[in-house]
Amino acid sequence: MKNCKTAQRQRIIFAYVFIVLLTLSLTGRLAYLMIAKADYYGDRAKDVQQRERHIKAQRGIIYDRNGTVLAGNKPVSTISVIHNQIEDPETVIQSLSTLLELPEDTVRKRVEKVSSIERIKTNVAKEVSDQIRDLGLAGVMVDEDYKRSYPFDDLASRVIGFTGSDNQGIIGLEVKYDEYLQGQDGAILTMTNARGIEIEGKAEERQEPVAGHNLYTSLDVNLQQFATQAAEKVRKAKNAKGVRIIMMNPTNGEIYAMVNDPEFSLSNPYQITGMTEQEMEKLSEKEKNEQLNQMWRNACVSDTYEPGSTFKIVTATSALEAGVVKLTDQFYCPGYKIVEDRRIRCHKTQGHGSETFVQGVQNSCNPVFMEVGARLGVDGMFRGLKQLQILSKTGIDVPGEASTIMHQQENVGAVELATMSFGQSFQLSPIRLLTTVSAVINGGHMVVPHFGVSIEDAQDNAVTALEYTETEDVISQETSESMKTILESVVSEGSGSKASVSGYQVGAKTGTSEKLPRRSNKYIASCLGFAPANDPKVLAIVLIDEPEGIYYGGQIAAPVISDLLDNALPYLGVEKSG
Repeated sequence: MKNCKTAQRQRIIFAYVFIVLLTLSLTGRLAYLMIAKADYYGDRAKDVQQRERHIKAQRGIIYDRNGTVLAGNKPVSTISVIHNQIEDPETVIQSLSTLLELPEDTVRKRVEKVSSIERIKTNVAKEVSDQIRDLGLAGVMVDEDYKRSYPFDDLASRVIGFTGSDNQGIIGLEVKYDEYLQGQDGAILTMTNARGIEIEGKAEERQEPVAGHNLYTSLDVNLQQFATQAAEKVRKAKNAKGVRIIMMNPTNGEIYAMVNDPEFSLSNPYQITGMTEQEMEKLSEKEKNEQLNQMWRNACVSDTYEPGSTFKIVTATSALEAGVVKLTDQFYCPGYKIVEDRRIRCHKTQGHGSETFVQGVQNSCNPVFMEVGARLGVDGMFRGLKQLQILSKTGIDVPGEASTIMHQQENVGAVELATMSFGQSFQLSPIRLLTTVSAVINGGHMVVPHFGVSIEDAQDNAVTALEYTETEDVISQETSESMKTILESVVSEGSGSKASVSGYQVGAKTGTSEKLPRRSNKYIASCLGFAPANDPKVLAIVLIDEPEGIYYGGQIAAPVISDLLDNALPYLGVEKSG
């Protein structure tokens, strides 16, 4: 009997302990949910009770140096459906299929899909979305959106770039300055019941989007258009593969124009230039992507080439800086030079005979430059390359800049040194050469080539004046003055005469380089020119890729430089010298 009472008492105590522990556990759990997890479950409840529709932020505008729009925005709409709010599915399907020009089956699948919101079509023209809105179809949402627009279509296409379906930059300035241009999307929040149906009488909560910042650039639409026309003209005349042109201010690195002809359409960037839709359909996905990537490639920045005789500017500058040559030094050209076991010829096979250093530059004489290169030696040559930053990238503000492809210094022998001295056996990008020459002619400071000038908000209040770090005194003022004089004489007395412009003193250097593999009879004709020669305001380079017929830079590229400068100098307010 006693044992029974004891057991009963133990059961009662166990029950009380269990109840207490259970109560404490439930209280602790409730406190955890109410305090620690309050935000989490609040958000979950809000997700169930609220429907969010995004409002696209207006992307920042890209302007040229005069305030002309290069990349803007066109108002469009996004059409969506909310399954639980549709009252007449067949009318919705028929109406949207007709107005949006979509297959009925495609629209039906999205209308009948049970989801909180289903997007039917984006980038719908305003006139079409207005028609849909006027129908007043229950469950059909029309939300404002923006589509990127390019008023000049293919002008400077590889520089400006384009955006994807999410309005994010893909190439060019659009991707480089994407963080400024993007803006911040807004939202429309509506209250719904547990079934996802909007509650009548509950006001929408609207979070306004914040427009992206605007980008002001150094590009000049007028100069870009003229350079594009000049490139297209010479490309067609010479049946060339392509033409590249850059025009910039050598004193501060601002780029006025950059052409990669032929360009592509920014309004339809996935259409391969020169190819029909039927031809594109025959390409594999890999082939198509390869061709698109090649089409989008900015060859002025991302491609390298053998510069040929235009590089003699660098060799001459390095030699003057090192003090291994004077302007009056005498040389002799028999039409070739023997270097080790190689006979390396001059373009004038019968030779230039006796000539000074300045005449050697005027004549673009290879033997003279091979001798100058030998005087510099390997160490001196590479010292000059580093001094003029040939081995470094320029830091231009578009993506994909190529590095210079150069011999390793320890592997350079007499033959390599000789060919390097007149611009062969290595490769660099056009923007690299142009930037180095800027330092040669601007008194010796190395600029950073660039397009971006300032960032401003949507109300045109300055946010950021973009700054670029220059390197001072890469060469002496004396060497710079000497090189300007020499290069002016190349036009007035030498091989660059076709680059001359009436009323202006022009400095220039022409070049012709054979593409690899050698003896392929494929050449790049080039010319680099600037004016006024004593105080340069414009520096330009022209490269004609694989011209047919006459392919010498002095014959076909120099006249293009003449046309560019003849147009640009008066436009920029540079007065004639008399």
